[in-house]
Amino acid sequence: MTAEGVLASAPPAYRDANVLRWLAAYTASVSGDLVYFLTLTWAATRIAGPSEVGLVVAAGALPRALLMLGGGVVADRFGPRRVAVASDATRCVVILAASAAIALSSPSLRLLIPVALVFGTVDAVFMPAVGALPRRITAPGQLARVQGLRGLSIRLSNAVGPLIAGLALGTGGAGGAFTVAGALFAGSLVLLLTVRTTSPAASVEHASAWGELVEGIRYVRRQRILVPLVAVIGLSEMCFSGPVAAGLVLLADARGWGASGMGWIASAFSVGGAAAALLLTVTARIPHAGAAMAGSLLVTAAGTAALAGAPALPAAVLFGGLIGLSSGVTATVTGALVQTHADPRYLGRVTSVTTLCTMGLSPVLLPAAGFTVAFWGAGAFFAGCGAICLLAAGVALCAPVLRRAEILQPGTGSPARR
Repeated sequence: MTAEGVLASAPPAYRDANVLRWLAAYTASVSGDLVYFLTLTWAATRIAGPSEVGLVVAAGALPRALLMLGGGVVADRFGPRRVAVASDATRCVVILAASAAIALSSPSLRLLIPVALVFGTVDAVFMPAVGALPRRITAPGQLARVQGLRGLSIRLSNAVGPLIAGLALGTGGAGGAFTVAGALFAGSLVLLLTVRTTSPAASVEHASAWGELVEGIRYVRRQRILVPLVAVIGLSEMCFSGPVAAGLVLLADARGWGASGMGWIASAFSVGGAAAALLLTVTARIPHAGAAMAGSLLVTAAGTAALAGAPALPAAVLFGGLIGLSSGVTATVTGALVQTHADPRYLGRVTSVTTLCTMGLSPVLLPAAGFTVAFWGAGAFFAGCGAICLLAAGVALCAPVLRRAEILQPGTGSPARR
């Protein structure tokens, strides 16, 4: 049987042992990320003031944003699995070395800033690589399910990671928590080594790194579907990659709902996102995926605008759940469309562009969220987020090739696994 036939006859993603090993590795890695970041921030607050804490956080965010596109080149040139394995190994070594340094002395800015710089640099390579992996581990018809599983993984990590960090910090301090983060990266590394992947049908002749970067950007521009899809991903995610979390805190404070109210809204958002991911994991296919994506964006826009004017906490919790559900559908469908329509040889670079449009903009958008709330109030901030989601829906609806897009392309084959 051909490789295409083997993949086509593979079990559903949620019963595919290869996909589940990748999922476990991804969950361990994301949880390790959260433990690392919370530990880094906690350690910085113990030894410095707010401005120095901001410097430590920026030391990790800046190289990640600046080097993200280059990370896509690395993932495509050397293969996403190989790059993801090397990234996990590097992060494991760096974090365990930081833990050892803290055990021998104590946390200091001279230690935390270099750790953040190295970690941010490695993240710039890891994110495009891990984003390019789904296409290499399953059949095209299973990509929506894989993206749903990835969404569930993120929700689980976001729930469990802070708990692990809190327990580790409470019992072992910053050194112990860094050790736990290193152990999670080590577990992810071991699991990734067992994941089988496919190879592109034909290799791209390697030019210089700069030449490959330029070619990757040109590739995105040449694909009629990728240009509007990247725009939709950037617009739909820019408010939900960090700014909304800060906005919820400020909204709850302004309405007098307190920390518990903020927690209820955030929990409803997470539950809605998990429900969307679970639904799309077990669904055999998503008909009219482009139109479904546009519809979910319209619902997100309406829910976010309604949250801005929610008269009471129960209504805000309801709208939070609705936003989580609809934005979860959008994230899963857009991710699967990227995996389906991008040439696997360029997928690392395409993923680096979409990741830069989301997570890379977060350091810029967080201060913008604060300024908006300070001058016009938390309601205006969420109304603005709703308007941005409405703009994303407009882009999706006005681009016929995206509006009519499907996740499974008939006749799409995958090369042999190695």
